[in-house]
Amino acid sequence: MYDVVLLVEQELSEPDAKRVVALHEDMPEQVRYHVLVPCHNAEAGVEASISALGTADLYGPGLATQRQDLAEAQKAIDSEAKGCSGRSVQRLRELGKAAEGGISHERPIDALIATVDATKGQEVVILTRPHVVAEFFQLDWTNSARRHLKVPVLHLLEQSTEKEPAS
Repeated sequence: MYDVVLLVEQELSEPDAKRVVALHEDMPEQVRYHVLVPCHNAEAGVEASISALGTADLYGPGLATQRQDLAEAQKAIDSEAKGCSGRSVQRLRELGKAAEGGISHERPIDALIATVDATKGQEVVILTRPHVVAEFFQLDWTNSARRHLKVPVLHLLEQSTEKEPAS
């Protein structure tokens, strides 16, 4: 079994799933895909934003009363991420491939490293939208993964699922 870990920013579109599968169509052994979807932590995001603004003293105590709202927001975020992972896995399975998926609240690179270790991943494919500034400064997921992992790392840009406007 050849294990490939897919780190995706959003749900795998049908064209993206086909592109990923095409990468491995000549493999002599069966390929199993492990889809990883990073999931935003709502509470940490709000607290980081408030701290960054230097207003933690003004709003920090007020967060305690907002815990229920944040918990509900986190449930919605988690639900969307789980749906994204599930639909991505389903697309790969519809193409006849073994696939499983999950979400993570860890930093994406930390979650990727843990997933590669846990699955004995032999390759990583990262699908994202273009992130020109992060890529220029080599702060993007792909460059980070290449620095931390000892497996091949391929970066693909997500295909647009929107139709081009008629000219």
